[in-house]
Amino acid sequence: MLTTDPIADFLTRIRNAQMAGHRIVEIPASNLKKRITEILYDQGYILKYKFEDDSKQGLIKIALKYDVDTKQPAIRVLERISRPGLRQYSKPADFKAVFNGLGIAIISTSKGVMTDKQAKKENVGGEVLCRIY
Repeated sequence: MLTTDPIADFLTRIRNAQMAGHRIVEIPASNLKKRITEILYDQGYILKYKFEDDSKQGLIKIALKYDVDTKQPAIRVLERISRPGLRQYSKPADFKAVFNGLGIAIISTSKGVMTDKQAKKENVGGEVLCRIY
């Protein structure tokens, strides 16, 4: 299946799986999606992930994280910022705190894909892919 915005598809699959209460979601892999998955794991938004190779492009299996008591997902909001029709770029000085510093923005920079805090620390700007909190 051809998608015009694979990052939006990635975020939508996670969002839909959480709304349905699924524990695991499978997503077609790409290098950018793999890096975003690693960032989500490092920041504590998902339990685990696994990259699987198949005869095509591979799969990413993500174990979603939920609160034990309330059964609410760890990711409250997944918001796509830059789209194919309207790219959003930002300089390190223009990065705004996501959800008063409790969330993250994922930035695609010349030094790779990283969070907004890492990009500000390394003083690099780039395309703002999404916000998560």
